[in-house]
Amino acid sequence: MTNLAQAEPIGGISVNKRIWGWYFFDWASQPYNTLMLTFIFGPYFAQVAAGHLMAGGMSQPEAAAQAQAWWGYGLTVTGILIAVLAPVLGSIADGTGRRMPWIWLFSVMYFVGAFGTWWSAPEAFSPVLALAFFGIGLIGMEFATIFTNSYLPSMGPKDELGRISGSGWAFGYVGGVVALAIMLALFQAGANGKTMVGLTPLFGLDPATKADTRIVGPLTAIWFAVFMIPFFLWVRDTPNEARLTYRFGRGISELITTLRTLPGNPSLLAYLGSSMFYRDALNGMYTFGGIYAAGVLGWSIIEIGIFGIAAAISGAIFCWIGGYIDRAIGPKPVIAVCCLVLMLTAILIISLTPTSVFGMPVAEGSALPDQLFYLAGLLIGAAGGALQSSSRNMLTRQGNPERMTEAFGLYALSGKATSFLAPALIALTSDITGDQRLGVTPLVGLFAIGLVLLVWVKPDGESRT
Repeated sequence: MTNLAQAEPIGGISVNKRIWGWYFFDWASQPYNTLMLTFIFGPYFAQVAAGHLMAGGMSQPEAAAQAQAWWGYGLTVTGILIAVLAPVLGSIADGTGRRMPWIWLFSVMYFVGAFGTWWSAPEAFSPVLALAFFGIGLIGMEFATIFTNSYLPSMGPKDELGRISGSGWAFGYVGGVVALAIMLALFQAGANGKTMVGLTPLFGLDPATKADTRIVGPLTAIWFAVFMIPFFLWVRDTPNEARLTYRFGRGISELITTLRTLPGNPSLLAYLGSSMFYRDALNGMYTFGGIYAAGVLGWSIIEIGIFGIAAAISGAIFCWIGGYIDRAIGPKPVIAVCCLVLMLTAILIISLTPTSVFGMPVAEGSALPDQLFYLAGLLIGAAGGALQSSSRNMLTRQGNPERMTEAFGLYALSGKATSFLAPALIALTSDITGDQRLGVTPLVGLFAIGLVLLVWVKPDGESRT
């Protein structure tokens, strides 16, 4: 940390404190992925939606597949909005030098969207309203992440960024674990009406109305509001003195120029393409993992939550380890190995049913399918966490240091260009086959394409080779 301590403070804030403020964004925002997207609200949405469909006469497998399709279509719409706006907003922020006002705006969207999912009770369930609130929060989280990620190059020298990125992502995973543990210990009731530690849900939350599960939205919103305080206190902008109106137009112009010149930077172009596919596949795993466990393996919300804690702990450990490996050998080998592990894990997940593994029957009541799904969760946590951390660092080697927010906007664009396609593929496959398990098969192909395109990515980008 010596070379970091010697760096010049910004706005009177020491470099080490600034790094910790930046870490706290990951801690504050991670519950949207952990609690909302993957392990609590996503499975809850699927269960309630499937229940309504079955009440209308649909069979359980068809209802589970249709609920998964609705979730996928909702994410498709959200992904399109993010893909269209991300690079434009990044370019504007680079043009003005001001990221913080945008982070405030999208933080408000995060809070409102997460809190709003409270109004998704089964007795008055509206898939459109539930998906709308969830989408608002997800857009806020994604856009805030773009702007906070763009601070990474200013956090230290190039050879330390892999470690810093990995440590930040690991810190975020720990936050997700703590938030999920609080949810399961204090709020989420099991079949006996008690939480995982034997308590009655706090605040008199009634399991009959699913209030014990719906509280995940307000919990996520309040968690974010509290733990964003260190970020806003310790991270500072260094805005340019030019007028905002002038810089707005210049930002758009420079974005167009960047897009036109991308073919002249084949390493960056290949990396954006590669990450577009493998990150979409990973997001698909996160998005549909809990829904898959509920619909295919019949797990309860508490079982899915315990699975989530194990996966998040694995992610935290391997983010931290991966950060040091990244510092030693660079991000590209870390990305390649993680993609391969995740592709094989997707194949394992697709092979699992309550009565078979890789097409081979198992004894009735066998715990093997559940045990292998737990193994898959640990692998997703480990490889997924290290993959995202190293991917963030890889972009700092490929992008223009003077246009880094724009680069992360393009990175978000590439990630969302098929992230709305990946849920759509899963939704369509689920619809066409009527089989929730077969619905996730597109993930294998997306990982494979990402691995192939990674071959053309230069470890230090075009300008540094």
